Parts: sequence; C-alpha cells; structure tokens
Amino acid sequence: MSEDNILNENETGHKRRPRYKGTHPKNFKEKYKELNPDQYADDIAKIIQKGNTPAGMHISICVKEILEILQITPGQTGLDATLGYGGHTLEMLKCLDSKGRLYALDVDPIELPRTKERLERLGYGSEILELKQMNFSKIDEVTEEPESLNFILADLGVSSMQIDNPERGFTFKAEGPLDLRLNPNTGISAAELLKDMTLYEIEDMLIENSDEPHAAVIARAILSSIKNGIDIITTTGLRNIIRDALKYVPKVKDEDIKKSCQRTFQALRINVNHEFEVLDEFLEKLPGVLAKGGRVAILTFHSGEDRRVKKSFQRFLREGIYSEISTEPIRPSSEECNVNSRARSAKLRFAVKA
Repeated sequence: MSEDNILNENETGHKRRPRYKGTHPKNFKEKYKELNPDQYADDIAKIIQKGNTPAGMHISICVKEILEILQITPGQTGLDATLGYGGHTLEMLKCLDSKGRLYALDVDPIELPRTKERLERLGYGSEILELKQMNFSKIDEVTEEPESLNFILADLGVSSMQIDNPERGFTFKAEGPLDLRLNPNTGISAAELLKDMTLYEIEDMLIENSDEPHAAVIARAILSSIKNGIDIITTTGLRNIIRDALKYVPKVKDEDIKKSCQRTFQALRINVNHEFEVLDEFLEKLPGVLAKGGRVAILTFHSGEDRRVKKSFQRFLREGIYSEISTEPIRPSSEECNVNSRARSAKLRFAVKA
C-alpha cells in the first residue's frame, strides 16, 4: 500500500473517543455519557442515585404532587407552560392516555427542538402534543378558545441543562460568556446590561431579586471595575470580582462568597429575562384561559416568585374567581431532596377555577 493510501485511510478511519476522565469529568463537553442518557442508562442511574443531576439532563421536581393536584383524565386539554427537558410533560401525556391534547411552551430555541425529538422518540407526536416557542406570559395566545384549558403547570425553575452548559453563561462555576438569556437570540446579555446600570440600580437588583446581604459591597465592586475600563464579559470574571470584594469583609467565609455568587447570578438572570414581569402577566391571564373547574400548579424557586403566586391566588379567591387555593406551599419530600439537591428550594402552590 502506498504512503498516500495509508495517509488517506488514517484520515477517514475511526477516531477514538476522548477518554472518560474519572467517574465524573469536570469539562461539560467531555461528559459524553451524561449527554447521551439513552445510550448510557446504567451510568445515568448511578449518577442520579448519588444525588447528582447528569449534565444535559433535568430531573423533574414534585411530579407525584403535581399530578395529584392537576387530576388529569384522558380527553382533557392542558398546558405545560415551561417545557424544559419535558419530564413533567411526559408524565402528563401518560395521564392523557393518547386522548386529548397537551400544549407545551418554551422560549429556548436551543433546548426546545431537543425536547421535541426526545418526546417524539417516545411516541408523542403532533396528534396529541403541540409545542410552541413562545413566552408563557402569552398563554392567552395558545388556543383560539378562551377558558379551554383543564389543567396548567408552570415550573419556574431554570432547567439543569441550561445551568450545566457553560456556553449559556448561567453558572459561575465554569468559564463562559456572561449571558444568562433563556433565549440568546433576543434581548441583551447580562454583560451588556451591567455596562449601563448605575450603582443604585445594581444594588437594588441584588436586593429585590435575590435578597443579597452584601448587595452594596458587590454593587460598588462591579461599578468600580466597569469605570476602570474592565468589561465584565465572562462568568468567571464576575465571580472573581465578587470573591475579591467579599474576601476581606469580616465574618464572610468561602461558603458565604459562593452563596453570594449564586444570588448575584440569580438576580442578573431574573433581570435579563424580565422574569417577574413575565410571571405577573402570566398570573393575570390565568383565569381567562382556565376552564370551569380547571386546575393550575405553579412550582417556584425564589421567595419573590412565591410571593407573587400567593398574592395572585389569594386575590382571585377573594373575588370568587378561584374556588380553592393552597393555604401553604407544598415542599418536596426529604427523600426527593436527597436524590435531587436542586429540589430543596422548591415551593408548589395550586388553584382551582370556580
């Protein structure tokens, strides 16, 4: 065989997959087992059993409690207002038993097609499931008929596959662009937002959106960096500014700094995606799309979200629009929290249309 032929054969031959480094690689792209759950089911089961969420996946929270609230029966019409990975959607489809219709919404143009493909492989196509790329604040545009939905679910948490992928800019744990947009094709990134904010606006955002106790210190550090010509364009860049600002504050430990990073990124994400405004619009429109006796369940992960849901439900109950609401939030069981640590901050509330 000639040297040229050997070269060509080597170029077109089988390429070895990168070695799976350890039991849990740190680099997102190296986690090929986690990113292919259908192919590596045993590995995925072991990761979940240890209380971790596999990269590129999302473990649905309070599934049993949500299904008990919604009381779905075959033939009904419902809505999953926040599709995400499709875990809740799948369980609701099972309850419909191929009879009825389920709409599902998501603003994320990256994850929506992946979830669509995943559900189609499981046998749920357009005959029973209709997916729409739209914000859940537009629930009045889902169907042409008002008061036509028998059940609605809104899971307000950011999906794990968005958080885990450093290219989306949701986590301070890995280098990535400081973006934080649920739909990266619209609006402005967190990096762009910070450049135009005043000291007061940054501090107010941190307090209002995440109850950050060191809001003033962090706000001053962010503004100082920007004024000195240091653009904060990466996730680790912002993390380092927070760390350097807090490491000399009395009684602040490494764990406190980590929590401040989490809260700062949460506050920015809420602001970038106008999450509170979107939720307020959604809550206001809910009664107009629910059928008589229709049921809604909302899963929140932040005190600001929970307060909004609670007040809206209470107001519509007083006005006679809802016949029943949850008096206290329903929390995930300790067993669920042990398996899925991301469930610990979840609160579930429900309402029934009169």
